[in-house]
Amino acid sequence: MAEEEKKSLNFLEQIVEEDLQSGKHGGRVLTRFPPEPNGYLHIGHAKSICLNFGLAAKYGGQTNLRFDDTNPEKEETEYVDSIKADVRWLGFEWAGEELYASNYFESLYQFAVTLIKKGLAYVDDQTSEQIASQKGNPNFPGEDSPYRYRTVEENLDLFSRMRAGEFGDGAKVLRAKIDMAHPNMHMRDPLMYRIKHAPHHRTGDTWCIYPMYDFAHGQSDSIEEITHSVCTLEFDVHRPLYEWFIEKLGIYPSHQYEFARLNLTHTVMSKRKLLQLVNEGVVNGWDDPRMPTISALRRRGFTPASIRNFCEKIGVAKRDNLIDVGVLDYCVREDLNKLATRVMAVLDPIKVVITNYPTDEVEELQVENNPEDENSGSRTVPFSREIYIEKDDFMEVPMKKFFRLGPGLMVRLKGAYIIKCDDFVKDEFGNITELHCSYIPESRSGSDTSGINVKGTIHWVSIQHAVKAEVRVYDRLLILEDASQVGDDFKKFINPDSLTVIPEVFVEPSLKEAKVGTNYQFMRKGYFCLDPDATAEHLVFNRTVGLKDTWVKEKSK
Repeated sequence: MAEEEKKSLNFLEQIVEEDLQSGKHGGRVLTRFPPEPNGYLHIGHAKSICLNFGLAAKYGGQTNLRFDDTNPEKEETEYVDSIKADVRWLGFEWAGEELYASNYFESLYQFAVTLIKKGLAYVDDQTSEQIASQKGNPNFPGEDSPYRYRTVEENLDLFSRMRAGEFGDGAKVLRAKIDMAHPNMHMRDPLMYRIKHAPHHRTGDTWCIYPMYDFAHGQSDSIEEITHSVCTLEFDVHRPLYEWFIEKLGIYPSHQYEFARLNLTHTVMSKRKLLQLVNEGVVNGWDDPRMPTISALRRRGFTPASIRNFCEKIGVAKRDNLIDVGVLDYCVREDLNKLATRVMAVLDPIKVVITNYPTDEVEELQVENNPEDENSGSRTVPFSREIYIEKDDFMEVPMKKFFRLGPGLMVRLKGAYIIKCDDFVKDEFGNITELHCSYIPESRSGSDTSGINVKGTIHWVSIQHAVKAEVRVYDRLLILEDASQVGDDFKKFINPDSLTVIPEVFVEPSLKEAKVGTNYQFMRKGYFCLDPDATAEHLVFNRTVGLKDTWVKEKSK
């Protein structure tokens, strides 16, 4: 391989290419994505999905979707279904049917029996507290369990009776017999099985003993003959145990490789903390658009391409780092700029009466759908004598270089005419409630013969045809940049402005036909999508992202 080409590959691609060139694994590439179905996937999982599926696809391989369902008390079919939906939405398809660690419960049990017969595993009667107290620490060796030297026959008998349900939860565990003085704490006689009399979402009450992650994971990889088991960096200390089990069992030599997990600013990436937000009602479910879950990003209006591009942009590293959420926002802006239809919506309206426009006339004006896409076409938008514009598009005393409306100032209405502000009306409290303007008939967009040049163009909506809608404006979940620094106190840093609901905005009539999953740019306001809560009688739009990042500016005030 040319040196410059090799440098352009990430370290995992280099490993795969070297393995293919050497003929390792018979020239195959088979990766896997192994989530535990105990919650909804988040953007960190999206990175792992893109990496595992993308790596296999690049080298003509495949990826297994395998659910690590070894903890029955926390796992639900709801989570299985959501994970499958998320993977497919991101644009990936797994090899064959989805797989489950529970598929291998009998095989794993027999693996454990093999280790017992080899004198490499034993049943321990101690409590979890006693076992933990004997572990020692990285600087001091642990103590052997008093049950470490049970005979093979006794261990086989006890393990069989554990499976048969003779003992209560926590009464006994199966441990690997390795080295209580090992510098890696995970190698100090780790637990392999525990007793849990709890129904499993797939196997029901068939089993009352369940394998620990470290025992199930590597052996499941081996059963499937995974060539490259890619996981996040916190599992690097688990790799020696992964390899120990495979070596002692003499089974297919899958190998684990670690990459840096995704840490994102202004949010939390722990399933436990996300579940806490859901259960305590801080957010409105796993798909609340403030959450970092894939389902929340989808509901907020993020596209699969934007998330895949984000994962590619941040790359694959060997060292953990903190990624600014602004990078994710940039990726969705870049994608939506190319595909979102431009529509007009007035979020904070003020009424404009065009005094010299015929009272009963309605024009159908042509407005282009997306100037970035020459094939996007155009649509008709009704124009009439009375319109809404944004309040901040008018200033009673305009500042210098204010190129919108003010007394005597002119501005172009998008796709329509140039208007001039002649007068305005105030209420008893001094608030401006209505503008009186005149229009230049010869200035219609597309056929302007007025010879008048104006520097500003603003959006508008015909009052007669306007459709009411609710808009939900989402922002960062936390005001804190790095939530990992505060542990369980993270809720103190919930951004009070993470959701702003604007109950009544006015949108152009074409949005009556809006569909969930379709992206729009509200001209000059940002990118929006229809929320699943919407009905034909009550439209609800979520802001995906603003046209530019205002967070730094706002937080510095």
